[in-house]
Amino acid sequence: MEKTKIKSIKHVTHDVLRIQLEKPANFASFQPGQAVDIAVNQPGWDDKLSCFTFTSLPEDNYLEFTIKTYPSRERVTNKLLTLKEGDEILLKKPFGDIKYKGDGIFIAGGAGITPFIAILKDLEKKNKLGNNKLLFANKKREDIIDEEQFTKLLGKDKFLNVLSDEETDGYEHGYVSEALIKKLQEPGLDYYYLCGPGPMMGIVEKQLHELGIDDEHIVKEGF
Repeated sequence: MEKTKIKSIKHVTHDVLRIQLEKPANFASFQPGQAVDIAVNQPGWDDKLSCFTFTSLPEDNYLEFTIKTYPSRERVTNKLLTLKEGDEILLKKPFGDIKYKGDGIFIAGGAGITPFIAILKDLEKKNKLGNNKLLFANKKREDIIDEEQFTKLLGKDKFLNVLSDEETDGYEHGYVSEALIKKLQEPGLDYYYLCGPGPMMGIVEKQLHELGIDDEHIVKEGF
């Protein structure tokens, strides 16, 4: 595994960290949307791996990850809450099947937004945002990662939030549904990009099939 150090670590929501690492020389060719297995280089933690998606771009001079933490779990996300600048991280090789294929609707649940942060950031940089739209599901408004940035990037008509545990003006209430997906559909949005908790993704994929979307136009992680 590759060894590197934390450059900066900060909260972006009440339970989400954004961590920047020094960039090893052989991490210049991953694709936006890909992920990597990470461990903490400390006794008892150097063999505990968790998978996180890059939210930096390949050409950036650092590696960045946007990570939801779970303080009740004895896993890497919990350990990250105790780390500071200069602490060492271990990285395996990048992998992953989520990649951009063309204009579509990005559907994310919670921390499942992370591959889309990188993909949309890359499209913006290339001036190729097109007509892409984002449907983002969370429990409460305080859980929404990078809400301000997505609103600025896509505009309110292309960025739809749905909250399951809170009713707030300007936000949909409930869960991702066929009705919400149909609200965003329009000609030219041919692909549906999915990332989120397994049960949610299973339901959304079923909804897409019922809307007549075939598997060739559904982009999701393969593992």
